[in-house]
Amino acid sequence: MIKRRLTEKVSEALADMPAVALLGPRQSGKTTLALELGEKLNALYLDLESEQDRARLAQAELYLAEQQHRLVILDEVHRAPGLFPILRGLIDRARRAGHRSGQYLLLGSAALDLLKQSGETLAGRIAYLELGPFDALETRHLPADQLWLRGGFPESLLAGSNQKSLRWRQNFIRSYLERDIPQFGPRIAAETLRRFWTMLAHHQGGLLNTAQFARNLGVDGKTVAGYLDLLADLLLVRRLQPWHDNLGKRLVKSPKVYVRDSGLVHALLGIADQDALLSHPVVGASWEGFVVENLIAAAPEGVAAHFYRSSGGAEVDLLLVWPDDRRWAIEIKRSLSPKLERGFHAACADLAPERKFVVYPGSERYPLAEDIEALPLTALAEMLAGA
Repeated sequence: MIKRRLTEKVSEALADMPAVALLGPRQSGKTTLALELGEKLNALYLDLESEQDRARLAQAELYLAEQQHRLVILDEVHRAPGLFPILRGLIDRARRAGHRSGQYLLLGSAALDLLKQSGETLAGRIAYLELGPFDALETRHLPADQLWLRGGFPESLLAGSNQKSLRWRQNFIRSYLERDIPQFGPRIAAETLRRFWTMLAHHQGGLLNTAQFARNLGVDGKTVAGYLDLLADLLLVRRLQPWHDNLGKRLVKSPKVYVRDSGLVHALLGIADQDALLSHPVVGASWEGFVVENLIAAAPEGVAAHFYRSSGGAEVDLLLVWPDDRRWAIEIKRSLSPKLERGFHAACADLAPERKFVVYPGSERYPLAEDIEALPLTALAEMLAGA
C-alpha cells in the first residue's frame, strides 16, 4: 500500500466540516483512501453504482437519518444528484443537535463545477479536496522514469510489465469514452471524442487553438469548447492559464492545454516503453506536462499556477503565485545539462520572482547562475510541500 499524502488532509477536513467531497478521475484511488479512513472510523460505505446500495437509499432521508451517529461514505455520488438537498437537510438537523462535523464523505469522478450541476450546492457545509493519481513524492521508492512513462493511476503504475500497464490504460480510455463520459453530458460519439483526446496528446503543452481543433474534427468551435470543458471537469485535462498583470507588454492570452496524466498521453499516442518515448517527438512536451502536474500537486493550498509568455519572446514554463504575491519562476528542461534561453531571463526581469528554478531529469542540485538553481523534480516538489 502506497500512502497517499492527502489522507491527513481528508481526516482534518472531516474533523472540521459536516461533509467532505473527495474528487478525482476514476481509478485514482479515492475508494481505497476512503475505505482506509472508514475502517478507522467505523464508517458505512455505500457505492451508488451498486443496485443493492441504491435500493437501500430508496427512502434516503429515513435511511441516512438512522446513520447520523457515524460517518457515511457515498461513492460515485454524481449518480444520485437528488441526494444533495436531502444531505443539506440532514446536516442542518444534525447541527441543531450539536453534531457539526464528520457526517458524510462524498466521492466523485467529476470536478466541482460538474457536481454543482448535478445537484443542489452544499455551500458552507462541505469541503472539496482533489485526489489525483500517484505523484512523485508518493512514489520515490520506484524507478524515477516509471511514473513518467506509465502515469500515476495505481493499476497502471504498479502493473507487472510495461505491456500490461499500456493495456490497462488503453482499456481505461475505452471505458471512459464508451461508459463514463456519456453519464455527464449529451451523447458524444466515442470515436470523435477519442480523436479529440488524441489530438490533445499530440498537442501536449501547446496553446489552445479552438478553431484549429474544430477544423481538424469537422465540428464547430462551440462543440470543441464543450468537449474540452467536459474533459477538464472530469479532471483528465488541464488548462494552464497565462499570467496577466499590468506590465505594459503584449502577453499571450490563450491557455496551455495538457492531458494531465503522462501515462494517458503515452497510451493515446501508442508509446509502449521508455525507448519509444525518448525517440518520440512528444518527449519534451510530455516531460513538461509531467513536471507541471507534479509541482501543482505538491504546491500548498492557495498557490495559483500559470505560465508567462510575451509577444517579445519572454517565457516561463510555470509561474507559481502565492496569495501574498510571492512568485516562483520555474523552467522545465529535458536535458542533463540544461541551458537557459534569453526568454527566461527576460521574463524574470518582467515578473521579479522571489525564487528561480530549472527542473531537469538529473539527480543533483547545483547553481546555474547566482540566483537560479537546477534541481530534480522531487527536490522542488519537497520544497513546495514544505513551503
